[in-house]
Amino acid sequence: MTPPSPNPNPREITPVRSPLLRTLLHAVRARVPGAEREFWNRVETTGTPLVEPDPSGDPAHRLVTFLWRDDPARPATDVLALLHTVTDRDRHAGDLSPHLMERLPGTDVWALGHRLRADHRASYQFYVAHGTRQDTLRTDREAWLRVLADAVPDPLNGDPRLPARDGRNPASVMSLPDAPPQPYVGRRARPAGKSTEAEVDGRRVTLHLPPEPPRALAVLLDGEMWGPVLGVGATFDALHAEGALPPTAALLVDTMGRRMEDLSCSGAFVDWLADVLLPWAADAYDISTPAERTVIAGQSAGGLTAAYAVHRRPDRFGAALSQSGSFWWPDENAPDGRGPEWLTREYARTPRRPVRLHLEVGAQEWMLLAENRRLRNVLRARGYEVTYEEFNGGHDYACWRGGLATALISLLPR
Repeated sequence: MTPPSPNPNPREITPVRSPLLRTLLHAVRARVPGAEREFWNRVETTGTPLVEPDPSGDPAHRLVTFLWRDDPARPATDVLALLHTVTDRDRHAGDLSPHLMERLPGTDVWALGHRLRADHRASYQFYVAHGTRQDTLRTDREAWLRVLADAVPDPLNGDPRLPARDGRNPASVMSLPDAPPQPYVGRRARPAGKSTEAEVDGRRVTLHLPPEPPRALAVLLDGEMWGPVLGVGATFDALHAEGALPPTAALLVDTMGRRMEDLSCSGAFVDWLADVLLPWAADAYDISTPAERTVIAGQSAGGLTAAYAVHRRPDRFGAALSQSGSFWWPDENAPDGRGPEWLTREYARTPRRPVRLHLEVGAQEWMLLAENRRLRNVLRARGYEVTYEEFNGGHDYACWRGGLATALISLLPR
């Protein structure tokens, strides 16, 4: 992967500046009876994290304070607040110390404040340590995987959690007041579509059919995440119930352990989608949509593959949705000699295809932002129909699940 570039959206980690926490500290120092109990009662009512006005009065920012309540039966030695992509950036830089929470003297309150833009959305968890600080702050891959395996959601955040897979705990979601709305996420709508699982040429797929005969098709990569974990079928049902999307079938394609092989501009995989999977859907379920009504969508390496699919097979895929696409691919040491940002250079040198693309990337994604902007610029220069969004978040399904619905509305208008 390309080396990290400077953070395009720096955030400021603050000391204890929350007015509510300062009030608690003053009360504890003054030995006010029941001060801490009253604090936790209030927090349980309002929920966490604490979101308060920016100390400088800037309406575009908020003071966000993450809280953890210590367990007196097993006190923590340290607590890490893991804010998706923000913490990852510092871990890649070899320093997790900015994410250590501070225990307020004389209380069981652990706290960490961030000054964040008011449109930020991110999933987050806590890692409660019971060892040495040296071990807690290790940033090698083995230690980081242990942290992720043991990280837990915020018990005081009452919003729906972001599910996880591979046995990991779910995450809580922080959505600040100006974050883009996600009206189709987490809703149950009637009439509901029907989901069915199948195996096509040895690969698992899930098909979600709308209540009416489909007039469009969305192929979603990383289907094992979108289907059983995130339940994206409910999002399609909500879109259909409000008339925001024409009747659209969703075809979710599992990676089957071949993600790195298939989602790296693999001509064989894209041809399989075009020449095996789509004909199967047409034969088995009478889903035969023209290319201009067939969208392929993916995230990260899947976003790279979606953009590649419309370039390689515009006869079958007329629109691509790329979320946080890995357009740095391949790295400089790739054995095939393609070189970094190969797909961007392919779009620059080849004739324009009759396809549409929607690209979106997080402002916190230091490792992807510049590459997505370069592809956008090339597409526009070549005359492609392309829409482009930068959301204030990271490499995060908490952002992608809302962006998926919004982008499909754009790519598949009624």
